[in-house]
Amino acid sequence: MRFELTPRASVSPVMRALAPVAAFVTAFLIAGFVIWLMGRSPVAAFDVYVLQPLSDPWSLQELAVKATPLALIAIGLSYCFRANLWNIGAEGQYVIGAVLGSWLALRTHGTEAGAWVLPLMLILGVVGGALYGLIPAFLKTRFGVNEILTSLMLVYVAQLILDYLVRGPWRDPKGFNFPQSVTFDPSATLHPVLEGGRVHYGALFALVAVLLTAVILGRTLFGYRLKLTGDAPRAARFAGFSAKATTMAVFAISGGLAGLAGISEVSGQIGQLQPSISPGYGFTAITVAFLGRLNPIGILIAALVVALTFIGGESAQILLKLPLDLTQAFQGILLLCVLAADALVSYRIRFVTRGGGK
Repeated sequence: MRFELTPRASVSPVMRALAPVAAFVTAFLIAGFVIWLMGRSPVAAFDVYVLQPLSDPWSLQELAVKATPLALIAIGLSYCFRANLWNIGAEGQYVIGAVLGSWLALRTHGTEAGAWVLPLMLILGVVGGALYGLIPAFLKTRFGVNEILTSLMLVYVAQLILDYLVRGPWRDPKGFNFPQSVTFDPSATLHPVLEGGRVHYGALFALVAVLLTAVILGRTLFGYRLKLTGDAPRAARFAGFSAKATTMAVFAISGGLAGLAGISEVSGQIGQLQPSISPGYGFTAITVAFLGRLNPIGILIAALVVALTFIGGESAQILLKLPLDLTQAFQGILLLCVLAADALVSYRIRFVTRGGGK
C-alpha cells in the first residue's frame, strides 16, 4: 500500500487561514515533547520562550530589533522565490552590504563629516548587496550555472572578506588586538527611533519595504511578471517577458534589501564591524519567507515570530540550561509543519493498494 496526494477540487478559505495556526500548535507540541525528553518542563519552556518576552517592554523592543533584518532579507528573497529562482546567499549579500557601507564610515571617521554620511552609507549598503547578488544571476543567465550553488558559496567568500578586513587593514589600532573596527562616529550611526530606546530606524525601512512590496507584487505588471515566470515559464516567454532580465532584476532587489539589512544592523545595532555581524539572519530569512508564504504581511508576522524564538532561546539557554541549537531546530520544525499544513490543505491523501484499488 502506498499513498498519493491528489489536488483538492476546491480549498476552503477557512482551512487556508487556519493552516498556519495548526502548524504553529503542532510545532510547539513537538518542541515541548523534545524538551520533556531532555528533562525540562515544557510549560516552563513555553513561559520562557513566549510569555516572558511578550510581557517585558525591553524584550518587545529587542523583538523589533531582531525582526528588522529578518523581515528586510525575507522580503527581498520573496521576489526571487516568487519567480522560482533560488537565492540562498542572502547572508553573503548582507555581509557585503555591511562592508561597503562601513567603508565610508571608516573613511570619514574622526573628520567631523556632516549628515550626508549616513544616507550615503545606506545607499552603498544597498549597492554592495545588489552587486553581490548579481554575481550568481549573471553566472546563471550567461553560463547556465546553478544559482543555488553559486549564491551559497559566495556566502563564505563574503565572510572571509569581512574576517580579513577586521583582522587586517580595518582593525582598530587601539582595540587591544581584538578583530574589530573602530566605533562609528555619531554621524555614521543609525539612531534609535525613540530617545533611549533600542529600536532604530532600520525598523522603519522594513515596514516601508513590506508596504512597497505588497503594492508591487499585488498591483503592478512587475508583480504579475514574477508570478507568471514562477508558475508558467513558457507562458511568460510567450507574453514577452525576458527570463534573463527577470533573473537579474530579482537578484538585484533581493541582494539590495539584504545589503540594506546589513548596513542597518552594523550602523544601528552593533556600531562597528566585527567578524560576526549576523547570527545567521540570511539563512533564517529563508525560513521566514516561506513561513510568511511569500506574502509581505505574512513575512512581517513570521519575522516577529522567529525573532521571538531567538529571544526566547537566549533566555532558555540561561534559565533552563537548554542548548541554543534547540532554537534553530524549532525553526526548522516550524517550517516543516507550515509546509505540511499547506500541502494537506491543497491536497487530499489517497491510499492506493498494490493492485491499484483505493
